[in-house]
Amino acid sequence: TNNEFGFDYLRDNMIFSANNQVQRGHYYAIVDEVDSILIDEARTPLIISGAPYESAKIYYTFAKLTPGLKRNVDYEVSEKERSVFVTENGVKRVEKMLKIDNLYDPKNAILIHHLNQALKALILFKRDVDYLVKNGEVVIIDEFTGRLMPGRRYSEGLHQAIEAKEGVKIKQEHQTLATITIQNYFRIYEKLAGMTGTAATEAEEFRKIYSLEVVVIPPNKPLVRNNLPDLIYKNEEIKFKNVIKDISKRYEIGQPVLVGTRSVEKSEYLSNMLKRKGIKHEVLNAKYHEREAEI
Repeated sequence: TNNEFGFDYLRDNMIFSANNQVQRGHYYAIVDEVDSILIDEARTPLIISGAPYESAKIYYTFAKLTPGLKRNVDYEVSEKERSVFVTENGVKRVEKMLKIDNLYDPKNAILIHHLNQALKALILFKRDVDYLVKNGEVVIIDEFTGRLMPGRRYSEGLHQAIEAKEGVKIKQEHQTLATITIQNYFRIYEKLAGMTGTAATEAEEFRKIYSLEVVVIPPNKPLVRNNLPDLIYKNEEIKFKNVIKDISKRYEIGQPVLVGTRSVEKSEYLSNMLKRKGIKHEVLNAKYHEREAEI
């Protein structure tokens, strides 16, 4: 996969003998689903880590502390930027909780970092949306594919903060020995090409970032799909009720239906609604990814 190519490159740059390198020169790469890899996952960092260097206790301390803070009083949230800002009032409350005089004293700099990460873990990262808890471990869900990414961890102590929030065993944070983004890895190649069914909408980005032109190949047969207009509902509850109504009609005439959702949480919510209607169905999400081939 593209990730393994990137990790091979990082490992090749860490060894002492050229005889142990596994990659050849970076002359030409042909990438499948090129928009997903070069655009959607462009800023995904690939990281090789070293030995741990920090105690897990501090993560549990902040995991217990942050739920006592009040939104819009002690901290503010920017959903758009996926960030949390501690207010002056919040700083005073944390100082009182930790029994310290000045949170911004240079010797307490690490505490500010842990506070910010604990708040992110609590507010911005949702169970069954951004990650699963499986066999006592926090496993990231790929936001683009909905698949689990075992072995992949959030950096800068965020993963540990989520582990503390969920009350599972904390795997200590490791030092970063080597890192590269997917985008920067593929820009190493002298020539780059790719294929996908949805590149035309990203043509400008391909041109600006990778100096690649998009060529649209016409279909072999005329398009027979009927594109219907979008339907917009007042709220999510009404939307799902209408989705179930549409599925029911098609189920009665034996027409198969594929429904896509944005998260594990939503897929299970929809599944429960289908069960109540007595509609037989299969659920494929990050919890049951091993059944993908079977389904």
